[in-house]
Amino acid sequence: PDMALFKFTRAILKDEPIDVYGEGRMSRDFTYVDDIVTGVVAALDRPAAIDPTWDASAPNPAASGVAPWRILNLGAGRPVPLMRYIEVLESKLGRKATLNLMPMQDGDVADTEADVTDTLIALDYGPSTPVEEGVARFVDWYCNFYREN
Repeated sequence: PDMALFKFTRAILKDEPIDVYGEGRMSRDFTYVDDIVTGVVAALDRPAAIDPTWDASAPNPAASGVAPWRILNLGAGRPVPLMRYIEVLESKLGRKATLNLMPMQDGDVADTEADVTDTLIALDYGPSTPVEEGVARFVDWYCNFYREN
């Protein structure tokens, strides 16, 4: 699904079918690129700090008393059903997609959702772009870049 928007847009505009795995009964935590950039900039503005309570005799692997580091998840925290995602794209493009419903791929999961709890606390990060707006912005960019309508 990480390239789904690009692949789906191209296929719909070329009247080609799109492969929809899991028969479309999946959801993904789609995050608009501007929200990711906001999170990265916030991380630069609020660097990790050394944990003064870290104890070398009983080390906590999630902290360090020597090197400041942390792992934060940048995502929307709002899963979107895949079929809703496709509907939003169809609406913006003004065209219906031809769906090729496929079984779930081996190793794939039905649903993903970013847990941004720690990120909200550490960075005051809250992605704000609804999927409808993100898809609309992408389609505008795509059509302008590839000169399609």
